[in-house]
Amino acid sequence: MKRLILGAVLAALIALPAQAADKVTVVLDWFVNPDHAALIAARDQGFFAKHGLQVELIAPADPNIPLTMVAAGKADLAVSYEPVLAMQQDAGLPLQRVGTLIGQPLNTLIVLQDGPVKTLADLKGRKIGYSVGGFEDALVGAMLERVGLTIKDVTMVNVNFNLVAALKSHQVDAVVGGYRNFEMNELALDKQPGHAFLVEDNGIPKYAELILVQQSGGAFGKSDRLPRLLDALREATAWLKAHPDQGWTLFAKAGKELDTELNKLAWRDTIPLLADDPARQDAAQSAAFHAFLKARGLVKK
Repeated sequence: MKRLILGAVLAALIALPAQAADKVTVVLDWFVNPDHAALIAARDQGFFAKHGLQVELIAPADPNIPLTMVAAGKADLAVSYEPVLAMQQDAGLPLQRVGTLIGQPLNTLIVLQDGPVKTLADLKGRKIGYSVGGFEDALVGAMLERVGLTIKDVTMVNVNFNLVAALKSHQVDAVVGGYRNFEMNELALDKQPGHAFLVEDNGIPKYAELILVQQSGGAFGKSDRLPRLLDALREATAWLKAHPDQGWTLFAKAGKELDTELNKLAWRDTIPLLADDPARQDAAQSAAFHAFLKARGLVKK
């Protein structure tokens, strides 16, 4: 009789529908790349599922729309950058930083290793390529001031995201906005190695390159999905740092376009930079960086 009762109970449990996972939509900052390693690992290695989440990662057709989608309540989270968030908040968008994927700058000012520019002072009278105005102008201006120059001592050239091509073709003598884990590897693969001047070593307060942003006061922030998502990312990051090669195999299988030599090199350089605790935010660091943005006229408050 006990066996019959136990069997009936087990059969009933098996027949019950599995509890549906809570859905979360995350709009990436751009196409999938190794900077998104923690998100990809949390999804494909089962950390999101472990915490009862079904997370959809959306690569936007336009990199300018992730924050506006979140501000309008059309997505739960956006991957963005601390400088961009600060300027959007200053413009009045209801946005709030809630997580960190990479808590340090990736941005650099890059020159060719065998080129004429050996120090920042050598940039006087030369051309610097950029992709996005405003913040990158501020970066260059602050870096030049460290060596007694100003932004008027150089010519800024918009190269429309073709940073490496513009540098290799000598259209410009330097580029700003190239990442130490991507453009530097791209140059190395092309047998034209670069030299990177790190922004945080040349007058720019440290900031977080890649962050997670939600709508201020929105429904997502009032639910328990965010802490569960951050817990999953923390576990995924620990797994990636303990198993970087296994993580690369997982990432490379996430899409045919991802399995490239450039991504493999970028993966190697990116994994050590992932934030160990995605929930942690450095208030003092952010305050110093926001003061820099205000001093440079990029934000009003």
